[in-house]
Amino acid sequence: MRIASLYGIGLILLTYTVGADEQEFAVHGQFTYVEQDTSGFNAPYRGPNSLTPNTGAETTDATLYLGARLWAGAEAWINGEVDQGFGLDDTLGVAGFPSGEAYKVGKNQPYLRLQRMFVRQTVNLDESTEPIEAAANQLGGSQSADRVVLWLGKFSVVDVFDTNQYANSARTDFLNWTAINAGTFDYAADAWGYTVGTALEWYQGNWTLRAGLFDLSDVPNSVHLEPAFHEFQTDMELEHRHEIAGRSGRVLLTFFDSRGRMGLLDEAVEVAQSSGAPVDIAAVRAYRSRIGVSMNLQQQIAADLGGFMRVGKAAGNVEVYEFTDVDRTLAAGLSLQGSRWHRADDTLGLAAINNGISGAREAYLNAGGLGILIGDGKLPHPGPEQIIETYYSAAVLQFLHIGLDYQWINHPAYNRDRGPVSVFAVRVHAQF
Repeated sequence: MRIASLYGIGLILLTYTVGADEQEFAVHGQFTYVEQDTSGFNAPYRGPNSLTPNTGAETTDATLYLGARLWAGAEAWINGEVDQGFGLDDTLGVAGFPSGEAYKVGKNQPYLRLQRMFVRQTVNLDESTEPIEAAANQLGGSQSADRVVLWLGKFSVVDVFDTNQYANSARTDFLNWTAINAGTFDYAADAWGYTVGTALEWYQGNWTLRAGLFDLSDVPNSVHLEPAFHEFQTDMELEHRHEIAGRSGRVLLTFFDSRGRMGLLDEAVEVAQSSGAPVDIAAVRAYRSRIGVSMNLQQQIAADLGGFMRVGKAAGNVEVYEFTDVDRTLAAGLSLQGSRWHRADDTLGLAAINNGISGAREAYLNAGGLGILIGDGKLPHPGPEQIIETYYSAAVLQFLHIGLDYQWINHPAYNRDRGPVSVFAVRVHAQF
């Protein structure tokens, strides 16, 4: 592991607080290294977007979070990030890709990106107060239970929508893309997972309503955002918080509608068959919508045990625009803290995922079409992509965790002719 040679000793946490309650300025940092390897597996043929047996890849990122309070209830954050490395097969080969730390852009040398730059305004709606714990992208202080929160700037849609306590961050819990977010949530983003836009949250009692407007890429799966906001996405989310037998939980219902230049899969196949040319989704793109909906559940089961579930469905005859090639998904899992074996800061996780695609997408892939992440050149025997993931994250020091992760992937890229494949990973994560 080339951690020291890449980035030195690490990042420093500096927190400066004025007054007893409101933090005025903060600097946080994080460092994450992930190395993954695939096992050998049955692979009688391959295409441009296929996963390779017996291969490895690594990614490294280091982030500096700078935050400052602007005025009462308002804070501004800037996140500079240095990235290096590649996902397996350049982040191709599996719709439920095995590393959320792998972007769609990889480089051998470290490079700098400004991933977030946003302002967040909180307006309290009553006189009650509840504490806010200081964290990256969150100044410490207090807020009322009933409140309105406005986000504006560059950030990730999933900073606000489809969040989950037990499965939400490849740096600290599950690695698989379709464990940390609903596989059908084709959220607006550049190739690194960030966009520009605005979101509004309204907290009232046990309910929260969220709405957002975000910029899409200029073309599907692009490194560039649409420069004039002509292609965009609207998001809506309804959350309800509850208690069952004194244990907290919440349910989120998330809806998205992407409006942009997208191709219909069956039309692309028909054009290719009539012309004798290869399938080209770009040739049939027109301005249209792709919609989807997902449900996200988290529930505390015991003091040290929590569970989660996500289920989602998205339009199956329109090309995927930003995230990954999933038309329906079901994911569920458990997260157990290590207090039972006297390791309270350790975490053991287990998840099972079932991803599927429509008949139109099967026919498109079988005709040689390529998705965002998948495309074996043909798909004569389609099947659901079935994934089991387990990880153990051990607290070596208060700020340093080292983890092992294992994923078993059956029918990678929905192809019964290939796999199953085992993916092994080591993760090092530090935060300050």
